[in-house]
This record gives sequence, structure tokens and C-alpha cells, in this order.
Amino acid sequence: MINFNLSATLNVSRLLYNPSLCLPHLTVKSFDQLTIPFTVPNSTIKGVVLDKDNCFAKDHDDKVYPAYEKLKETYPKEHLLIVSNSAGTDDDVNHAQAETLEGNTGVTVLRHSIKKPGCLDEIKNYFQDFNIKPHEIVVIGDRLFTDMLMANMMGSWGCWISEGVEVSQKMFPRLERDLYSRLVLQRPNDPYVPPQPDKN
Repeated sequence: MINFNLSATLNVSRLLYNPSLCLPHLTVKSFDQLTIPFTVPNSTIKGVVLDKDNCFAKDHDDKVYPAYEKLKETYPKEHLLIVSNSAGTDDDVNHAQAETLEGNTGVTVLRHSIKKPGCLDEIKNYFQDFNIKPHEIVVIGDRLFTDMLMANMMGSWGCWISEGVEVSQKMFPRLERDLYSRLVLQRPNDPYVPPQPDKN
């Protein structure tokens, strides 16, 4: 079924046992609020995974958000990887959208049959070619159940774009914002926290 994400449906069950797996290490409202280069405890960020829709571009739009250019000025283009659940997937006929996006950004778009969060092995394999380890990677995305869950499953850092180019009123993004509030904002003295990436 086109646009159905079996990987997310299966992996989100992990949150029943450990809700912290969907939480970010860093949170900003929109892409232009990112502090670049990234600063994380006891690690140096060398690789950046970028979601596209509602992060540095509007949903299903190949026009790139201007703040994206700062990333390209800071990190080698080979150390940036766009991982989308639209462009580069099997839903992207002949990977035409991925090719357009690569032309517009100058950055590789991952081709993957399994959607996020299940494509973590392909991502790790890509960065392994550049000797970049999981704890040296940050995943930037606007979805807790895919982007942030994948970051924590990889042993990487997660940066959540909580509002994005425009605040989504779709069911799952609204559910995720509510869950974040319950797990973090409404527990000021004892918030849930994401697992810390392990250097080993």
C-alpha cells in the first residue's frame, strides 16, 4: 500500500516498554533555529541525517528552506545524508523525486525500501564508508515515532524540529506533540530522557 509505513507501525511498539526511545536529545521549533555546528556531550558530530518534509522543505515540495545552506557550509557534503519517507523510497517511482532533490541540494538522498525507523542499517553503512560512528551522527527530523525513534535505535543523537516549516495538524504529529508534553513538559521534576549514545 503506497505511503503505508510498516516499519513505524512495528517499531513504535517498543515505546510501550521504553517511551524514552522516541525522545530527542535536542529540540528546536524550526530548522533556522539550529545551532551549527552541533554541540553534544563527549562527542563530535561528524555526520548529519536530514529528514526533508516539514524540516528544510515543505511537505512534498522540493524547494529547499534557506537555513539549510548553513549546514552545507559547515559539513562536507558527503557527511550529509537526506533520509526521507517519500523521496528515495519505493513509493518514489524511478526515484525521480530523489534525483530532483539531489539536484536541488547537492546532497545524497538515501535509496531505501524499508521506511524509517527501519532503515538504520543502511544509514550506518553509508557513514561507515567515511569512518563515522553512530555516536558521531545527529538525526534531524520532525517526527518522534520515526526520526527520533530511529536516532535512538541507531545509538545516535536526535534533534527534533517540533514545529517545522509549518505546524502540522495531521493526526500523528499532533499525537506526538501531546506525548512529548506528557513525558517531558508535564513532568518538570522527573521528565523522561532519551538514552545517551554509547561510544562503544
